[in-house]
Amino acid sequence: QVQLVESGGGLVQAGGSLRLTCTASGRTDSVYARSWFRQAPGKECEFVARSRWIDSMTYYKDSMKDRFTISRDNTKKSAYLQMNILKPDDPAVYYCAATNGFREPFTDVTNHDYWGQGTQVTVSA
Repeated sequence: QVQLVESGGGLVQAGGSLRLTCTASGRTDSVYARSWFRQAPGKECEFVARSRWIDSMTYYKDSMKDRFTISRDNTKKSAYLQMNILKPDDPAVYYCAATNGFREPFTDVTNHDYWGQGTQVTVSA
């Protein structure tokens, strides 16, 4: 089992930045990839970014790749989502997710084994 805990959410002005952290515990050596999703009120859960653990290869939703950056620390315990130039349509609960193996499509919520509880991001005008 892998436990994921997100932190770093909060209130930020439009145009500002936030850095989210996802801290993993448990059998982290079994993790193949770590992803970030988000869900706004009344909307479906949306893929944001993914980092493959073995080689740090990253993948982003097209609309976010110029503003968001996914990364990890050397211990592979923590993953980060740096969000810049936040916009009024970015507010959501942001979730960290992990998978034990390669599954397609990896943008699909059903292809992830572990989830955190989420952290709220709010953007003020």
